[in-house]
Amino acid sequence: MVRSPQRPLNPSLDTLRTHARRIVSAAIAAVSAHDLLRRALADLDGPLTHGRLHVIAAGKAASSLARAILTYEDAHIVRVCAIGTHRELDLPAAVEWHTASHPFPDQRSVAAAHRALTIARSVPSFDHLVLLLSGGASALMAAPLEGLSLEDKQRVVRGLINGGADIHELNAVRKHLSAIKGGRLAAACAGRVTTLAVSDVVGDDLSVIGSGPGVPDPSTWRDALDAYRRWTPVDQVLPHVQALLERGAAHELSETPKAGDEVLARSGARVIGGRADAMRGAREAAERLGYEVIVIDEPVVGEARVTAPQWLRRVGEMTANAGRTLCVVSSGETTVRVRGTGKGGRNQEFALATATALAAWDGEAVVASTGTDGIDGPTDAAGAIADTTTAARAQALGLRPAADYLDDNDSYSFFYALDDLVQTGRTDTNVGDVQVLLFAPPGGTNAD
Repeated sequence: MVRSPQRPLNPSLDTLRTHARRIVSAAIAAVSAHDLLRRALADLDGPLTHGRLHVIAAGKAASSLARAILTYEDAHIVRVCAIGTHRELDLPAAVEWHTASHPFPDQRSVAAAHRALTIARSVPSFDHLVLLLSGGASALMAAPLEGLSLEDKQRVVRGLINGGADIHELNAVRKHLSAIKGGRLAAACAGRVTTLAVSDVVGDDLSVIGSGPGVPDPSTWRDALDAYRRWTPVDQVLPHVQALLERGAAHELSETPKAGDEVLARSGARVIGGRADAMRGAREAAERLGYEVIVIDEPVVGEARVTAPQWLRRVGEMTANAGRTLCVVSSGETTVRVRGTGKGGRNQEFALATATALAAWDGEAVVASTGTDGIDGPTDAAGAIADTTTAARAQALGLRPAADYLDDNDSYSFFYALDDLVQTGRTDTNVGDVQVLLFAPPGGTNAD
């Protein structure tokens, strides 16, 4: 989809960089979890106004979602329990708050999961359980199956992430080693269950968001076993975990609830926001700044260092004959396979993987890749910016070549030295990542 600008531009590279940050900020603002839920509640035709509501909010946006639902004046809310990474300062005292750990669960995550199960089991048949989910809920609510320890699950998840498993594979394993995921939380409830989710996964699959505690699980023990075998480094395989997965795949253990199962007959779910909303926010901001905008609807997925050059080549083809400044917007969620000892995240690695190729572009170009949750990997950055001068500026500072930093998974150090990190702080949402490229042709010429 291409949009024409309101006003022509002739920006310098510095202006392009400033605009890239503004456009990214607008993308994040467009997916504010608080606003998404408020709009969704306004659109609901009364399903949450019948009976008393018991609310569990879980994920990186839990605090914001809990605050938003308390503004739903038409409902009789009995209690709100929120499980997240950080509590907002203005969260009402009425909310029962639990801080848990992400991306790896800890004992707080276990306690939070058992509290959620206790609430679900206490809901009578004439009441309503509302699950407000956002990205991160899988780690924040961790209840290992009997016979497994938290340490087992931590080592399993860490091995899969480091190995490069995607979110679908990761969640297949998580769900089958959990007492709460894969529809098991909803199955524990005698009342109606409604899931409202802010999606951080490509395709907005409700069974994947937060590992789907309130919806049927299409994945199987076989899927979990295959993912575990494929992505877990040999030296990190836990024999008793693999044996458990093998028993499940051999039909010796009960499956997670599936579509049509009676235990989920009174459950429903909908996505209230996702990456498309973030791209819309970015597009509208770019148009206000006067750019012609190209939106790539296909999700950006795969290993960051491999996907980024492919993405840049495609974008280069789109802008090859441009006579005016352009903005290209995309979104998705890549992965990182950890090979080195450095520090970084998938968005910083994505930007770094474009740095060398950008130096050869004819014209001025800026790439920004940012996580909408404000946290990229184990860093204090949301992402990074690369441009047509990045490689030269790095060389002038005496930095090792970009490829060396990429090999060491040390994108954070590279962009920190150049002052090119994108640092937004934690946001109140999580819908995956947004990539923005701004391009001005040679001479900054614009076509009317």
